[in-house]
Amino acid sequence: MLRFIARRLVSSIPVLFGILVATFVIARVIPGDPCQAALQERATAEACADFNSRYGFDDPIVVQFAGYAGDVFRGDLGDSVQERQSVTDLLIDRLPVTLQLSVAALFIAVIVGVPLGVLAGSRHNSKTDVTTIVGANLGVSIPVFVLGLILQYVFAKQLNDTPLGLPASGQLTAGVIPDPFYEVWGIGQNSFFEFVANIDLLNAVLIWRWDIFVDALQHLILPAVALATIPMAIIARMTRSSLLDVLGLDYVRTARAKGLRERVVVARHALRNSLLPVVTVIGLSLGTLVGGAILTETIFNLTGVGKTLFDAISGRDYFVVQGFTLVVAVGFVVINLITDIVYTFLDPRVRVS
Repeated sequence: MLRFIARRLVSSIPVLFGILVATFVIARVIPGDPCQAALQERATAEACADFNSRYGFDDPIVVQFAGYAGDVFRGDLGDSVQERQSVTDLLIDRLPVTLQLSVAALFIAVIVGVPLGVLAGSRHNSKTDVTTIVGANLGVSIPVFVLGLILQYVFAKQLNDTPLGLPASGQLTAGVIPDPFYEVWGIGQNSFFEFVANIDLLNAVLIWRWDIFVDALQHLILPAVALATIPMAIIARMTRSSLLDVLGLDYVRTARAKGLRERVVVARHALRNSLLPVVTVIGLSLGTLVGGAILTETIFNLTGVGKTLFDAISGRDYFVVQGFTLVVAVGFVVINLITDIVYTFLDPRVRVS
């Protein structure tokens, strides 16, 4: 297993280098001048000359890439032109927001999508099957920004004074500022601890503040549900399709011929082998959610990776675009590795090969 993981990590190096090159080139060909975007009306010829010299934009493109690649290999992702702080600090501050939202959305998508897919697949062509497929198609068809606004109107406005009322914003209630767990525990501060402390739910658990945990959970429900709808529909459809394929195999018919109940046949014999393509979809969904939560974060007033990337692209903030894209790409590589490891537990044939 360790040899397999090491081999996969080594094979990922060319992929990451290719992403580094592609991101650098794409950021440079975006129409617009970073000096004009950053300085606005103060962008005189002298100011832009000083600006380009300070950030190295007046160097040849090869020299710029060599300098940036060297900084990345040393762990320095550069400084944001707009935010006036390092890209690493921005990631520590904003990646936890998107990560918490994405994991919550994927959790909802899995715990709802997989059972719905199993239910539809085991009752093929029944009313349950048809209803599930119609619901899945509807979930894929509704844009996130439409569903988000609907959820806000229903739960934050119409049901606001009822037990079902939920906050319209994804941020914590005003005035609720939890202490970082490393300060509560009396340990030293570092970048990793700051990153963990910015995950509100996890930080609340670590400092045993269940009131903050409940508050963070209430603010997370609506954006997570809005973001989870599309992957939930895809997971349900994939689970149904994969389960139908497995239920038609010889060993499943043999299990039925032995007199086993249909529930046992599905749960013990068919479901495990039908989960391989579902695991692939789940892994890809998490990577997509981390990189594509722009609309959800905007609607629910969350400042995460998606909104930061959108603002950076609009403002020609090259270093933020490159740094955030590279981190998301590394996340994809790690997720794919975890997916392959999960394969070995679901299918012994993968472990043998």
